Amino acid sequence: MRSEKRTEKQTENGRIFREAWIAGVHRHYPGEPKPGYVAPWEETPDWERDAAAAVCAQVENFVRVGGGSTAKLSREQKGRFVALCWIVQIHKHFEDPKPSYVADWADLPAWQQLTDADIFEAIERAAAR
Repeated sequence: MRSEKRTEKQTENGRIFREAWIAGVHRHYPGEPKPGYVAPWEETPDWERDAAAAVCAQVENFVRVGGGSTAKLSREQKGRFVALCWIVQIHKHFEDPKPSYVADWADLPAWQQLTDADIFEAIERAAAR
């Protein structure tokens, strides 16, 4: 989807994801994060906006169909779900992604695992409104 065709809901979802990502990076990243990690929504590439919106929608749907049961998941389980959804988006947008872009959960740095769990919980809170 191109940015001009992104719906208001998709933009809202993407922003929820992106804001949670940036907050998590600031909270968990060791040292000074790369500028791209904390770039505002307006400076985020279209593919990344689309991926963020898609993952947010997947988590939101997962929370809704779970009927509140996602609150019983561990932070690791929540983070794993976000990471797996993100990997699918990377494969969708890149023919031959760098291995670090599609790394399995166990191979992600701790700061990224924590940030992915934060993202899930931010979406979970937004879905409850």
